[in-house]
Amino acid sequence: MPNRCFRSLRAVGRVLAVACASWLAVSPAANASPDIEDPAERVQVTHLDNGLTVLTLEDRTTPVASFQMWVRVGSRDEARYTGLAHLFEHMMFKGSDNIGPEEYAKLIQARGGRLNAFTSRDFTVYFEDIPPESLPLVIDLEADRVAHLDISETTLTSEREVVLEERRLRTEDSPEGQAFEALLALAFEAHPYRWPVIGWRSDVEKATVAVAREFFDTYYAPNNITIAVAGDFDTESTLDRIRQAFGGLTPVEIPRNPTREPEQTGSRRSVVHMDVRSPLLAAAWHAPPTGHEDGPALDVLSEILSGGRSSRLYRSLVYEGQMALSAEGGYWELVDAGVFYAFAGVRPDASIDEVEERFFGEISRLAREPVSAADLDKAKRQLEVSLVNGLRTTHSLASRIARDYATFGRIRSLKELLDNIQAVTAEDVQRVAARYLVDDKRSVVHVVSPDVGDES
Repeated sequence: MPNRCFRSLRAVGRVLAVACASWLAVSPAANASPDIEDPAERVQVTHLDNGLTVLTLEDRTTPVASFQMWVRVGSRDEARYTGLAHLFEHMMFKGSDNIGPEEYAKLIQARGGRLNAFTSRDFTVYFEDIPPESLPLVIDLEADRVAHLDISETTLTSEREVVLEERRLRTEDSPEGQAFEALLALAFEAHPYRWPVIGWRSDVEKATVAVAREFFDTYYAPNNITIAVAGDFDTESTLDRIRQAFGGLTPVEIPRNPTREPEQTGSRRSVVHMDVRSPLLAAAWHAPPTGHEDGPALDVLSEILSGGRSSRLYRSLVYEGQMALSAEGGYWELVDAGVFYAFAGVRPDASIDEVEERFFGEISRLAREPVSAADLDKAKRQLEVSLVNGLRTTHSLASRIARDYATFGRIRSLKELLDNIQAVTAEDVQRVAARYLVDDKRSVVHVVSPDVGDES
């Protein structure tokens, strides 16, 4: 399930983070944003002639540099074959015409660096956290695998098997994976957000070298890439190295899927049969895309509903009701659309239908009754702390500036984000609950054992 918080890899700028966190612990959320230094205000934006965007943010607090390459391609960009964006996340580590298989990771790790990648519905991201002296090597290696990736039958066959095994473990044999995959396929009828990032098994099995190469050549183009570098480095020499390494890449015209999801006009339900002791309940509602004016209110609503053990869903279903093992929900922002999701793990001795009744009762109560001032302030503080934690590491800073720029074409300031949260009122929370979390725009999935009757 989606997680909207930034993940930290290495602590940096701890004094600033502690100072910000201390302010959040004592200041009323309704007050105007304090004068907190936002490192992102020092970002330099550079556009190469071939369309590549480079974001540089020097921060000499610790001797670490984070290099991130955000490619604007995800599962939403797949047409005939699903799973290609994720497949290339794997293939990018299997060598190029100049670097042997697995050598890329070995070269980085031998110098004390850390590297990884992830694929989403909108982006594929590659990142390295390295000592500053290794940054030129990382730049050259990234450019090399974009320009000369090994897209061969041998590599494709090898990584196809890895992906299919990952799909089996994380989705086909996982109740949570089955629930989430079924939920998105149910909630979205038309938009490509409906299919899984890892792809449908038959598509992954049948993708050819020609299909893979066409996809890579279409989307791994300089005008579809945003590079972010944050930490201990010299801006001018780094930009010179990036120009030398990436400047020869040729831009292409990037196609985008024009499909937009039609309005949902009735509730939808689905049952997945699996051998499970604890049934799962999953639900989704359509919500606005990232950057929408209702986003902060939906974030606050998410915290009130499922932000920890004192949240409404946990208290009602897990702690007090003793009906569920877990309960959570939240607003998930995507570029073209948004989803408000909610999950509950049902106790083996409880009824999934009774859990569902209480589950949706808590959600609908948000639309009927204004939240208390205490709940509102607590939710705001939780969101504010998450934002401030985005100042703590070079990795999180690079992620923040790259995600914002790749999505919006600008970097939102910390003050803007904090002010948006602080401006949310109890009436706003009630309004967005009533607008988006309505019964006839809801999709519901039950994951139950085949020998258990399901009245849905």
